[in-house]
Amino acid sequence: MGAKKHVNTFFKGMAMGLADIVPGVSGGTVALILGFYERLIRGISNIRSETIKNTLKREKNGIDLELFVPLGAGIGLAFLIMSNIILFLLEDMASPTYAFFFILILGSAFLLLRSEKLASILNLVLTVAGFILAFIFVGMGTTSTGHSLPIIFISGIIAITAMILPGISGALIMLFLNQYEYMLDALRGLHFTEIFTFMAGAIISLLTFSRVLNRLLEKYRSQTVAFLIGLMLGALRLCYENMTFDSTTIFPIWIAGLIGFGIMFGLEVGRLNSTRKSNR
Repeated sequence: MGAKKHVNTFFKGMAMGLADIVPGVSGGTVALILGFYERLIRGISNIRSETIKNTLKREKNGIDLELFVPLGAGIGLAFLIMSNIILFLLEDMASPTYAFFFILILGSAFLLLRSEKLASILNLVLTVAGFILAFIFVGMGTTSTGHSLPIIFISGIIAITAMILPGISGALIMLFLNQYEYMLDALRGLHFTEIFTFMAGAIISLLTFSRVLNRLLEKYRSQTVAFLIGLMLGALRLCYENMTFDSTTIFPIWIAGLIGFGIMFGLEVGRLNSTRKSNR
């Protein structure tokens, strides 16, 4: 029975990894739908020196390894598989792929807006501010940040925090920071220096900044979410500017958009069903 649970958790990790690597889809949303989001957040918050010592001594109240080991393995395998597929799509079918991302990001922003109570002047101002900030930042181009190790480290810190929040896509943050294709290529080529640098930032974020963000969401949830929605909408500029509209691309763009819409519709149905079950 224990092995069956580990295999089940492994496939949940693959589902979460597939979501995290696609801009516009949140791994946190998948975790919420599959019913292990609260355990995931509780497990992350529980990682500290005391629980690490308990784990090493094989005592009680340690790190939830039964969750993190198979889940992490599933996420890692999904990343390795999808990095090759998405890079192929970006190189050979750029316009439909960015159209797919565009619909996913737009749909995520809409669904997040729909699920949160954001009707206030302050939230509107924060949404507009987030939009302007993202729109201007994306317009600066990839040369504005580069791909140095410190930038990759900071990207890991920011992206992993987004990956564990329902509705916010970590891959979108990477796209926004102009590190998305670069890190996909690093995964495909197994460039360990870049991968380990990103992971170091991600681990630090999980242990520190994710808690800060969770507290921020507890105290100023609507304002934080409003600003994040603005960032998501502003980042759409990057997708739009990478699409070419002509007789050869218009049909694939429509097909990609419909697929993206179908995925967002399915995720929303799953989220609503999960919410109904938890309220029973």
